[in-house]
Amino acid sequence: MAGGAMTATFLAVIGGASLLAVTARRLRPSDRLPSLEGWALADRGLGPGWTWLLLGGTVYTAYTFTAVPGLAYGNGAPAFFAVPYTVIVCPLAFVLLSRLWSVARRHGYITAADFVRGRYGSPPLALVVALTGILATMPYLALQLLGIRAVLTAGGLYPHGATGDLVMVAVFAGLAVATYRHGLRAPTVIAALKAAAVFLSLTAVCWLVLERFGGPGAVFDGAARALGGTDAAHSPLVLTPDQRPAYATLALGSALALLMYPHVLTAGFAADGTRTLRKVSAGLPAWTALLALFGFLGIAALAAGVRAPEGGAEAAVPMLVDQLMPGPLAGLVFGSIVVGALVPAAVMSIAAATSFVRNVYVEYVHPTATPKRQVRVAKAVSLTAKVGAVAFVFGLRDQDAINLQLLGGVWILQIFPAVAVGLYTRWLHPRALLAGWAAGMAAGTYLVVREGFSSIVPLGDGSPSVYAGVAALVLNLTVAVAGTVVLTGLGVPRGADATDLSSRPRAGRRPPTGANNP
Repeated sequence: MAGGAMTATFLAVIGGASLLAVTARRLRPSDRLPSLEGWALADRGLGPGWTWLLLGGTVYTAYTFTAVPGLAYGNGAPAFFAVPYTVIVCPLAFVLLSRLWSVARRHGYITAADFVRGRYGSPPLALVVALTGILATMPYLALQLLGIRAVLTAGGLYPHGATGDLVMVAVFAGLAVATYRHGLRAPTVIAALKAAAVFLSLTAVCWLVLERFGGPGAVFDGAARALGGTDAAHSPLVLTPDQRPAYATLALGSALALLMYPHVLTAGFAADGTRTLRKVSAGLPAWTALLALFGFLGIAALAAGVRAPEGGAEAAVPMLVDQLMPGPLAGLVFGSIVVGALVPAAVMSIAAATSFVRNVYVEYVHPTATPKRQVRVAKAVSLTAKVGAVAFVFGLRDQDAINLQLLGGVWILQIFPAVAVGLYTRWLHPRALLAGWAAGMAAGTYLVVREGFSSIVPLGDGSPSVYAGVAALVLNLTVAVAGTVVLTGLGVPRGADATDLSSRPRAGRRPPTGANNP
């Protein structure tokens, strides 16, 4: 069993998160009538500080903070693809998020599918964008719960049987209620606690690791010997030439895919202006440094002789923490990682619910739904998504969620042409984009499943392995371009463009009250 001091500190962190969630309504309270924009985007009123906390807390999930060091623990150098990939995200966010925010604010768009609907005048294309986002988000949401369970188990805070399941449900229930009531404001205020707790606890763990081993060089040499090498320069801690194409394409593809996820766009759309988004994009590398240090802890776990359970490498860092740190500090680390899962889980459920309401429910089921009814339905769908994620974690194997999340990354990348390319040109025909999306989805799914749910796939005999999402995206774009040439030549009409990207609003100013109501 976990020590009393560890448990007390852990409960204090979780309790602090719950108390903050209760105060969420005080974060820029709105006197506007209930609207989906107010519930899902906090009335687009978050300044640079809150946006940095929310976007960083959403992008850098708890499962990332356990899976990346777990991959480093089990595989060495390939795990660090997450560092360049999150570096690539920063300039992409600087350019793409700010431009998309401008269009979304001007026209009251809340989701990427809203933009696609207005840009191409194609309801079917908007529908597949929305459904792809929801499909890719749900296993990602389940993974946050898996991250919580891995941390609680490694810290001895997860009792066996139904008692342990109730502990996790209780941890998740408080945020579910707060999110239901306050929408995006709840994870926003909790993101402040996440940042403080994670940065503080990680600093403490790294300091203890370096003090024990005498420096980073000794850590890497010890890990190299644990992996069967003689030193860090001759071990799996260094990429081989055959691994480099997979490493590069995985980093690039993951960066392109990340900005297409509904929860990331939701966090970005909540900013109060393009200037805020650019400032936040420039500050995101601080979170990337945090991720790199977590990866370093996976190396340290190897050097320290941690023996993670077979198939459970994500428990390596929690086990290292339990081994190195006194009870109170260990409780702080475990609590911060759990809170780190609650923030993205809440934003993911909000984003999935918003996409469903805006692009499925209102578009096809109830076109005359009032803003108040849209909020009510979104709250119900958000809560259902959380309950479904809990049921998924309890009812299926952990590997099932991981497999689906790997597929989700490949799937979400296939909406990149419609969303990101559509921000700069409308030349691609919407029907060609649909055909390209279908080809990319089918090819990406086939490649991943063929390799036993590995996202790194060989393209042919003797050819280097690459990220399946990038291979599928190349096919997607090829089909979209070829289809556009054919359809344009045949004179097939396009839908009307309602976005008017030729002009932009001034950055950083909020519109008059009611101007952005859907």
